[in-house]
Amino acid sequence: MSLDLDLAREKFESSQDFTIGLEEEFAIVDPRTLELEHRFEDVFAACRQDEVLAEAAAGELIAAEVEIRSGRAETFAEAVEHQRQRRSRLFDLVGGLGLGLAATGTHPWANYLDQRIIDTPHYNRLRSELGWVAQRNNTWSLHLHMGVRGADRAIAVCDWLRELLPLLLAVSANSPFLDRRDTGLHSVRSEIFTRTFPRCGVPSPFRDWATYADFVATLQRVGSVVESTQLWWSVRPHHSFGTVEVRICDAQTRGEESFQLAGLIAACIAQTALDYDEFGYDGRGAPLADREIEENLWRAIRYGAGGRMVDFRRGEELPTRAVLEEVLAWTEPARAQLGLDLALPERNGAERAREALDSGVSIEDIYRDAVAETRRTYAGEKAADHA
Repeated sequence: MSLDLDLAREKFESSQDFTIGLEEEFAIVDPRTLELEHRFEDVFAACRQDEVLAEAAAGELIAAEVEIRSGRAETFAEAVEHQRQRRSRLFDLVGGLGLGLAATGTHPWANYLDQRIIDTPHYNRLRSELGWVAQRNNTWSLHLHMGVRGADRAIAVCDWLRELLPLLLAVSANSPFLDRRDTGLHSVRSEIFTRTFPRCGVPSPFRDWATYADFVATLQRVGSVVESTQLWWSVRPHHSFGTVEVRICDAQTRGEESFQLAGLIAACIAQTALDYDEFGYDGRGAPLADREIEENLWRAIRYGAGGRMVDFRRGEELPTRAVLEEVLAWTEPARAQLGLDLALPERNGAERAREALDSGVSIEDIYRDAVAETRRTYAGEKAADHA
């Protein structure tokens, strides 16, 4: 949280490469009506009585959300095992309160005007500073932290990951519905969050820690930020953990797909760090311009994994899934080092939801099925007994 930039630099200089932390956000819902339930305080109070969830559960601005965290793990497999245990305990606990959890990027009809912000000094300050922006943000996502040793190296990794953000969003797209309508987008969550929050979306490249720290220090000096978590970029250096954090992806309805997506993110971060070690910052040429990344980000938002992206270095358009295949080939060394065997689905959540809509299933029934699928694939046998 701190904006002590010297301490943050020390965190990165002493960080351990390729440790993993997973963060999954869930909507709290009434399992019968599917309406959002603003019950975070009740859920969190119950979590505080559980020896594992007391440290693993957290709030994220709105009272209809709970986040579960794996904590720092030495390997990806260890993080997955930690998260499985935490998921099961959380779903068991929430079910015991008569509530349900949903994992999609948006709620298909909840009115943001009904949204309540968590009543803590931290979130009350954000509500005061952000106004409508905080009120509007009823969205849910998946975040991944990876340890990257070296402050300049971490900034370089963030710079180069910028151009991979549109692909990661396209693969994860899982929010086609809002206001009981098909938005025509694959990730309307991205339009709500990354297009409204300040210091959000795709950051410009910084190249090194000194340039980054100078910018952040200026923001602190003029009163724009008081803590590092107010830098809401889709990829950022996390000051407290010495990690690179990727925050671009929609929440995943299927638990195993969430792990597969997290594995892809981890492979991209690790391979970028390995490339930096081999080639240096300039060894891959200049990073893409902001306008070029924004073009592909829009394509990801609009068309998801079934669309096309622009390879600006080659000056040609490619199917997004062909870009994914290239990235999978590129990350093979990192995946081998991390022990990752990825099996990404042929269709993401948005594609499946829209296919169901086209076949005549109502948006309400699609969401009801998603809530049931979230419980079935995240909860484990014990928690599923509350269904």
